[in-house]
Amino acid sequence: MTECNFSTEFVLEGLTHQPELQLPLLFLFLGIYVVTVVGNLGMMLLITFNAKLQSPMYFFLGNLSFIDLFYSSVVTPKLLGNFVLEQNVISYPGCMTQLFFFCAFAIGECFMLSAMAYDRYVAICNPLLYSVTMSQKVCSALVAGVYTMAILGALCHTIAMTRISFFPLLKLSCSSTHVNELLVLYVGGFHVLSTTGTIIISCIFIIASVLRIPSAAGRSKAFGTCGSHLTAVGIFYGS
Repeated sequence: MTECNFSTEFVLEGLTHQPELQLPLLFLFLGIYVVTVVGNLGMMLLITFNAKLQSPMYFFLGNLSFIDLFYSSVVTPKLLGNFVLEQNVISYPGCMTQLFFFCAFAIGECFMLSAMAYDRYVAICNPLLYSVTMSQKVCSALVAGVYTMAILGALCHTIAMTRISFFPLLKLSCSSTHVNELLVLYVGGFHVLSTTGTIIISCIFIIASVLRIPSAAGRSKAFGTCGSHLTAVGIFYGS
């Protein structure tokens, strides 16, 4: 992972020490990053300025694109720089800042996918009450809750990490390390289980409702409305 020197900087090991692989890896990750940035920015602009896309589903999708854009931008620019710079270092404050935002956007994406799963559940299982249940006020409250959980979770991990001494001449605190391990286990476990549990339960109810639709065309249309969300969930948790 990282190695600390005496100037309170972390020396990043990087992906490879073979010079002939630096340039191909640079172009590979740069291409992936450009596609990610353009795709998410395009999605956000399209949803913002297209009057036909002002529904709760696209409201959540726009926020998901926002989170994914910055989630990708926390680490990737530094990674790309490491392929061309001779000395790959990051300051201690920079490392802690990067850790905070990485945790915040990762947790935020988990909870945003859960909010989207609830939206799809309401749309398919209670279509007649959809506009009432998923009002603008409810959607805004759900998104505010997502960002609140993301910030609180990131603060827990970052504050616990700052309690650990990385200096070579100081003895590493076993109690601080144990706190971090417990945080990863309990806080991280809560985030993963609560979000995936919400998604799985929503999918079960959606599938049960779709199977009760008599016509094949109706079932196909219902599955189509949540297909993109299931694809996003599969890519995020699968990777």
